[in-house]
Amino acid sequence: MAAAIVREMGNFNGKETLQCVPTSFQIKLEAECSGLQLVDESRIPEIDVVFDGADQIDGKFNMIKGGGGALLREKILHSAAKQVVIAAESAKFLPTFTWPVPIEVHPYAIHIVRKRLQDIGGNPKMRMLREGYPYVTENGNFILDTEFNFSRFYDIRQQEMSFKSITGVVEVGLFTRRLGIYYKAKQDGTFETLEMS
Repeated sequence: MAAAIVREMGNFNGKETLQCVPTSFQIKLEAECSGLQLVDESRIPEIDVVFDGADQIDGKFNMIKGGGGALLREKILHSAAKQVVIAAESAKFLPTFTWPVPIEVHPYAIHIVRKRLQDIGGNPKMRMLREGYPYVTENGNFILDTEFNFSRFYDIRQQEMSFKSITGVVEVGLFTRRLGIYYKAKQDGTFETLEMS
């Protein structure tokens, strides 16, 4: 969805006035192909709007993100932006999460973090490439895709903070910041706009 948003931005009449900070090499290539002006991370404190997708969105508008491996950079931009706009397919809006949570881990800590996640009821699995090698993020870290029984969690934000407190965890793919606008993409090509009060 994020790549589709970038391509649509390339059709914007005033795109020459936009300055964009990509979160991954893939999105950077899409932006370059779309003729968008790219700037470096020094402009992050000045970001007005982040356009993004999501892997899943629960009934309280918490999100799981990180399926593409850029969760750390995405969360940095979310924290800096004045506004975040999310667009996701309608099937990704669910009452409760069913996806594993991506957890970005420093390589030196992979074994201890895996054990800590198991101790609290998680089922962590190292993200692997098709060739059989561990997936490495653009930040040089590993990802443990970790299944949880979300029915046990009454406060997703508290769980996000709990996971992040594990030494060696760099970032967690739970996004609990309440945003302004969510676009639910329907199969017929239309969008439903969901606004947080």
